[in-house]
Amino acid sequence: MGVIYLVRHGQADPNAYGISDASEPAPNGPGGLTDTGTIQARLTGTLLASLTDRVSAAISGDLPRQTQTLARVLGQFTDAPEPIVDPGWNEYELPALVGSATTEEYRDGRAYQRRLDEGLLEWVEGGGEHGAGETFVGFAHRVSDAAARAQALAGSGQTVVAVSSAGTITRWIADLLGVPPERWPAMSRTMVNASVSKLIVGRRGVSVVSFNEHAHLADRDGGISTYR
Repeated sequence: MGVIYLVRHGQADPNAYGISDASEPAPNGPGGLTDTGTIQARLTGTLLASLTDRVSAAISGDLPRQTQTLARVLGQFTDAPEPIVDPGWNEYELPALVGSATTEEYRDGRAYQRRLDEGLLEWVEGGGEHGAGETFVGFAHRVSDAAARAQALAGSGQTVVAVSSAGTITRWIADLLGVPPERWPAMSRTMVNASVSKLIVGRRGVSVVSFNEHAHLADRDGGISTYR
């Protein structure tokens, strides 16, 4: 059997979500990891290094928050493979699904999430592009194709790490679990930054072993778990 660890990227600065007038610093460039996100990614790398001796293949989309997370995860391994950049793992485009949001609206997590949920539901049910140039059906096919490429790398005894975003990761997992498309956003909403989901690849296909593991990011004082 092979193993695929799906890692959500660490916390990113607001530019990653289309908030271009954000006042927060961007220590790793616009759309890159925050300082907290960098720590999260390293902790996830430490976790994975304790679970497996070797990563045979490492993949991410081409978004800064994804490539930077993968780099910091692999930095915790003594013998890491060369990263593979596969845009198929990119997230759906924002802010196309939610319209233009101000910094204040973004900071109000509930209000921003409500706008996102409404936009996603309309996208799923109506198939509209919302200016992103990608329909939900197209997005689902893109994720499925990227997943197939990762699966092909996860042969017997192989371990693959794929870093992506909440929507993309949960889209594949929802498909594997038979979750209806309209329920997929609810799964995406719960994902913690730098969390880990484990899949097993065998003769009968791919099985979900764990989802959204983030104990390595939390403690009784709150830790550094974040959702966006």
